[in-house]
Amino acid sequence: MGLYTSKYLKNLASNSQSFVNESKRTFSNKPINKTERFDIFLSHSFLDKDEVYGIYIELSNRGYKVYVDWIVDSHLNRNKVTKESAELVRNRLKYSKTLLLALSPSASMSKWIPWELGYVDGNTNSCAIFPITRETYGEKTFKRSEYLLLYPYIKLASLDGLSDRIYTVESSYSYVDFGNWVKNNRQPDFNYKNINIL
Repeated sequence: MGLYTSKYLKNLASNSQSFVNESKRTFSNKPINKTERFDIFLSHSFLDKDEVYGIYIELSNRGYKVYVDWIVDSHLNRNKVTKESAELVRNRLKYSKTLLLALSPSASMSKWIPWELGYVDGNTNSCAIFPITRETYGEKTFKRSEYLLLYPYIKLASLDGLSDRIYTVESSYSYVDFGNWVKNNRQPDFNYKNINIL
């Protein structure tokens, strides 16, 4: 319960390699649909590829349709950006309900993240942070700086004592069930209004 760790996500990825390979095959065998809709556009640094595999699997297993460029549009060449490839990414952003930024130390090295985040924030303001921590201390190791403080972040919590659910956290007492947040229902979850989620 808490924030996702790099170790957890990498383990999930290594144990589910066939799941990602099957996803790649599924998308590569279909004609490109530039207006295909996704629940989540996963913005990330390619240096975090293993963790991003894990995030993709975690969210897909929970029923969300997730866009990761090198899974869905594996034909794109990251080293050779063209107007056409930029336009395709712009369409993917436009037709995704939300954007999650996989935040790790590597994220600051990505040239695409600020562009993707700015595009979605300027159009829908449906952006949140998906922290990737190195340790299991949770929020103690999670640091945001500058403009990233403007966005909520997601975490796992078991508020009903039964199962882990993902929540979008604004502050200690302001959080929304992630599924509702994706659907643009951003009202805080009042069922647990007296519980400090941090």
